[in-house]
Amino acid sequence: MQLTEVINIIGNQLGINQKAVLATIKLLTEGATVPFIARYRKEITYSLDEVQIENIRLLNLKYAELEKRKQTILETIKEQGKLTAELEKAILNCWDTNLLEDIYLPYKPKRKTKASIAKEKGLEPLALWILKENNYSPDIEAAKYLKNGVQNEDEALQGARDIIAEIINEELKVRNIVRNQFEKYAKVYGKVTKGNELKGINFKDYFNYEEPLSKCPSHRVLAMFRGEKEGFLKLAIEPDEAISIQKIAYQFIKRNNDSSHQIALAIKDGYKRLLAPSIETEFRNIAKAKADNEAIQVFSENLKQLLLSAPLGSKRILAIDPGFKSGCKVVCLNEEGKLLEDDVIYPHEPQKNSQQAIAKIVFLVEKHNIEAIAIGNGTAGRETEDLIKSIPFKNDLQIFMVNENGASVYSASEIARQEFPEKDVTVRGAVSIGRRLADPLAELVKIDAKAIGVGQYQHDVDQNKLKQSLDTVVQLCVNKVGVNLNTASKSLLTYVSGLGEQTAQNIINFRNENGAFTSRNQLKKIPRLGEKAFEQCAAFLRIPNAKNVLDNSAVHPESYSIVEKMATQSNCTIAHLTTNETIRKAIKPESFITEKAGLLTINDILTELNKPGLDPRETLKQFSFSDVKKPEDLYVGMIVNGIVTNITKFGCFVDIGVKQDGMVHISQMADKFISDPNQVVKLQQQLQVKIIEIDLTRKRIALTLKGL
Repeated sequence: MQLTEVINIIGNQLGINQKAVLATIKLLTEGATVPFIARYRKEITYSLDEVQIENIRLLNLKYAELEKRKQTILETIKEQGKLTAELEKAILNCWDTNLLEDIYLPYKPKRKTKASIAKEKGLEPLALWILKENNYSPDIEAAKYLKNGVQNEDEALQGARDIIAEIINEELKVRNIVRNQFEKYAKVYGKVTKGNELKGINFKDYFNYEEPLSKCPSHRVLAMFRGEKEGFLKLAIEPDEAISIQKIAYQFIKRNNDSSHQIALAIKDGYKRLLAPSIETEFRNIAKAKADNEAIQVFSENLKQLLLSAPLGSKRILAIDPGFKSGCKVVCLNEEGKLLEDDVIYPHEPQKNSQQAIAKIVFLVEKHNIEAIAIGNGTAGRETEDLIKSIPFKNDLQIFMVNENGASVYSASEIARQEFPEKDVTVRGAVSIGRRLADPLAELVKIDAKAIGVGQYQHDVDQNKLKQSLDTVVQLCVNKVGVNLNTASKSLLTYVSGLGEQTAQNIINFRNENGAFTSRNQLKKIPRLGEKAFEQCAAFLRIPNAKNVLDNSAVHPESYSIVEKMATQSNCTIAHLTTNETIRKAIKPESFITEKAGLLTINDILTELNKPGLDPRETLKQFSFSDVKKPEDLYVGMIVNGIVTNITKFGCFVDIGVKQDGMVHISQMADKFISDPNQVVKLQQQLQVKIIEIDLTRKRIALTLKGL
């Protein structure tokens, strides 16, 4: 496939200037990463953002795979001696995967079929004779083929119909007719499998179900496919059979004789046995892929919001992993998240040593000059929060409930074992809770994103696509925020543009052997971190208190000379340039345009100089739940405080502090129609909700945002 053709297709598909597509593919081919291209090559790509660049990258990979498939098909047909110039052209000019497979179908090596068996018996001439709709009797013609094991006329005609059915199935025009019927009119039908009425009660909504496939939302598609996979549902996707068969008949039957009748029988058989199952499989795959993509998009957006949620920052933190019988694990962390001390308290049932627990907490807070307390929101979380809030600390401490989803996954991981080889999983879990408060992004990158639990049907979607998408989200978030080169973990460094696991480890090794980095240029001394890797990673790595203030900014080292020129012309130092707004405002951006840096880059530099190294995330706010602790305390009409814990296509889930999240359906989010919950809420958002329904048996709490 010619690169020009790929560029045209991608540009048209995404609605992006073809010059921008070409430039982006060239940069990607040269080893540039999506975050780097989006941030530092705006002039070249005409200011494409990360999403557009990532879409170009994915489509480029898709068409590269399609090209490989074309070559395989061409070689296979060539080996059969059936490759004509016209066929080769049709294959090379095909950009649709399903259509390509349709073209290939007649030449695709097959296992034994009814048609191939009939051909072996010499019945192909009879099939072709019938297709001509001769007025002569098919029975009389069939009598000529009573050989090669064919016993009678009926058997001969059956074999001929099998051949006709396969011919019809492989006809491009016919497959497109049936495909069109499925696309416009197919319905998805659900039925409960025999004897599973009670076992499959979770799928009751689909026991006797019918809906146009085109209108079936992604979460319902995934729910039905899960029910089918678990054996509780039987699904079918199909349009009206009679209409589809009739449309095929128009293509082949022109007369009304005995041969026409034989063709009609072959069409009906071919549709039921070959065409419909084949196209149904295709549309099942399309529906599944579409549902997967939407679910992955939801998960990715949620993960992005979670990773970019507000950090508390460099504070001395006391973190508690609450529990009843096993006690509450307590850890103290310094400003860099290093473990200073760990202990355990037993303030709750069955021990109820609350006074001893309070004394220990007060002692640890004073000993380590604690500035904030993080409490996991799991079992005994609210009870522990009440205990901590009852303590009259000398200093005004900030107290936060922290979502601990995935903390247990981290605590049992190889990363946690390497960090704390002498500590048990409960201590590691408490450390993770404290670090999440200080910097959610830096801590959450250590956990498999799927374990964080902010998606819908994440176990039902294509796991490879999910992993690729989530890894991309993590990379984009890490590079958007930037990484402290002197404190970042290996896990965090791995996601920095241009770095990988080995290079990240080499940075850690260098740091351990030589002490803290004082300059970005020191990165050039890292083994296996060459010129290209330096170009990609340097600007995303920050060095607080570096000799050069730009080393703690998003200004790329390739642009340092531009800033130096600005400082020289302004008769000041670079440091002075970052602190004096009057000087910066006097700078004329167009005066500093170079061959490599255009106006977009210059303006980005000036924006960064305004607040070098500024964290783009919001400031963390304290939050308190309403005075309710269990679902039985709730009543319809009650207004309570909550935090958004998950967002789906159909609404959002809100933690209201009663160990059971409530749900705000999309129809209850606003007084006007909205198509996406993200138009109204975001993950970790603090809000008020009203209770509109409570079903304790099914553990469902319905909420609304209307009127609030």
